[in-house]
Amino acid sequence: MDANAQHTQVLVIGAGASGLMCAIEAGRRGRQATVLDHGKGPGRKILIAGGGRCNFTNLTVEPKHYLSQNPHFCRSALSRFTQWDFLGRVQAAGIATQERSHTQLFCEHKARDLLDMLLEQAAAANVDFRYDLTIESVAKHPERGFLVRTSQGSFTCESLVVATGGLSIPTVGTSPLGYEIAKQFGLGVVPQRAGLVPFTLQPSDKELLAPLSGIAVPATLSNARIAFTENLLFTHRGLSGPVALQLSSYWTPGEEISIDLLPGCDLSSLLKSHKERTPLKQVKTVLSDLLPRRLLEARLPQPLLDLRLADASHAKLDEIDRLLCRWPLKPGGTEGYRTAEVTLGGVSTDALSSKTMEARQVPGLYFVGEVVDVTGWLGGYNLQWAWSSGWVAGQYA
Repeated sequence: MDANAQHTQVLVIGAGASGLMCAIEAGRRGRQATVLDHGKGPGRKILIAGGGRCNFTNLTVEPKHYLSQNPHFCRSALSRFTQWDFLGRVQAAGIATQERSHTQLFCEHKARDLLDMLLEQAAAANVDFRYDLTIESVAKHPERGFLVRTSQGSFTCESLVVATGGLSIPTVGTSPLGYEIAKQFGLGVVPQRAGLVPFTLQPSDKELLAPLSGIAVPATLSNARIAFTENLLFTHRGLSGPVALQLSSYWTPGEEISIDLLPGCDLSSLLKSHKERTPLKQVKTVLSDLLPRRLLEARLPQPLLDLRLADASHAKLDEIDRLLCRWPLKPGGTEGYRTAEVTLGGVSTDALSSKTMEARQVPGLYFVGEVVDVTGWLGGYNLQWAWSSGWVAGQYA
């Protein structure tokens, strides 16, 4: 059975964030680690994350920032290798960082700095890399743990770590391989769907809102379960921007969402106050200080915009408040994996040990990162899960 197979103690499939971290940690323990990847190089998502500056973690990381069928599963890994632990490594490497809104941490210069740090750590830990190959089969080996056949020969290993990522951003070469390996070994897999992804609109809404393309405003988007307040961007396809991406992970097809274009503002009371102080002003004059004119014209009928405050009943002012601050909208769908930042679902956490990331029923088989049913919010949470889960598996693989 593949007598010429190369043996390594730890074989990691996937040279993304979680795979790199796992291989580094295994190597530091003196384990012989080899990383396989179908791409021409490592860390492709790291390089494009955060607009090329890599939002590598967040200063506030808690289990509530993650979606999973078991919301407590991520707690162990996140508490044992924290955002502060990873930040410490970044700072020790002399990489300048930048904090942006919502406590997000970025590389000040470029994501390549972060990838270079990881590759230097991997080299110091004697990690071996093999790129541009195809995984042809994975099987148990009667004496050497696992046998992995590839287009560049076969490998046997004591520990096999699946760090294949999800299905989002197919331009970097995503694949369902990790889910297939899990199913092959009898592990449960939670159905996948695109997360952190722009909404598309129903045809009638798309026609109405098309003139708003390019407008960005602070807004609150909500459904019956959760609300987010960040920037909303109108595009020629639908709704994007951080607030739309955040809510998309909690949205189910056919569900209505609510949009508040003036978060934190009691618009009805504000208009009534203006009516007492400046009754001759038109509604559009007051509102133009709050929202772009094109957005107002898309949401409010022209007679309402032209109305003088003196002539506006309280019922009319309440109607304006409803149209701008309690706007019900039923998205047509999402843009899907093509533009999604993450994949929801994945290898069931019921099948894994939260302490080691090892499959409970298959000793020596580990799953880390996005391939697992743990998905973070926008803002560095998904990369922190990659670092934490990869670190944990690296202590045991």
